[in-house]
Amino acid sequence: MAEATGRTEPEPPEGGSALAEALAAVGDRWTLLLIAALLDGPRRFGELQEQVEGIAPNVLTQRLRQLERNALLVARPYSERPPRFVYELTAAGRELGGVLRLLAGWGARNAEDATAPRHVACGTPMEARWWCPTCERPVSDDEGEELHFA
Repeated sequence: MAEATGRTEPEPPEGGSALAEALAAVGDRWTLLLIAALLDGPRRFGELQEQVEGIAPNVLTQRLRQLERNALLVARPYSERPPRFVYELTAAGRELGGVLRLLAGWGARNAEDATAPRHVACGTPMEARWWCPTCERPVSDDEGEELHFA
């Protein structure tokens, strides 16, 4: 896909891994920050530009279009002249909230000034665990080492 800068984003290989597919859909910082901004609810273009500091308008437009093509958000018109939209995550887009919480937790553990996500009720830093819905039990750290993302 061509970007405004003239660079192209790499396409995932045919039959690529699930991780490669996910990265092709949301694998840059602006896209992840936009998804995080939209987790709280629908936003207009200007609101997103304010919430995601430093994003250029052309990059914001491109990322929003990419998320819409990937069915992670919908753009609903609220004005015809000029055409303006409110952006909202789809169910698939909202599923990324868990991924972002994991990534934020990792960032908090590995950055000096970052704050870990905390439980609202008691203030304890949150921990994520793998869960097997078939066995209905948590997956231990030993078993987790055998996870494959293919």
